[in-house]
Amino acid sequence: MAERVALRGYDTTLDRAGLALGAGGLVGGIVASILVAIGGAPSLLGIAVGFVVGAVITAMTVVAVAGPLWLVAHALQRRGPGTAALIGAISGFALFLGGQTYGFGLFAMPPTDSRTLMFRWISAVATSVILAGLSALIGLVMWRVAYRRIY
Repeated sequence: MAERVALRGYDTTLDRAGLALGAGGLVGGIVASILVAIGGAPSLLGIAVGFVVGAVITAMTVVAVAGPLWLVAHALQRRGPGTAALIGAISGFALFLGGQTYGFGLFAMPPTDSRTLMFRWISAVATSVILAGLSALIGLVMWRVAYRRIY
């Protein structure tokens, strides 16, 4: 019995990892399509383009940003759903916050006063928290497709 408990964990294969990347891109494309439909006078072509662009950008972002973090977690035997959601949330939060704050204030910003800058940061954090939730959802979907429990 002790050996069985020691072997418990999650494992994946290369084909399931590829399917998970596709599933993550699919969820990102669906979210992008919904945002395009909400954002104005939606056309079928606009929604389709939003889906394709959202899926491709989501897949590329997962590989570039969350991929290295997940490789470290995988090597450390942290392969559960909580880790997948946490990595998705942290990656999404940092990416969206940096995008809304001119690279965390490192790049040139338009001239602004300190109050406006404070409200810009508050808005960026609030928006990034919402998008981090969506990123956590993408991480969970990808984890569910990629991993199976080993006994």
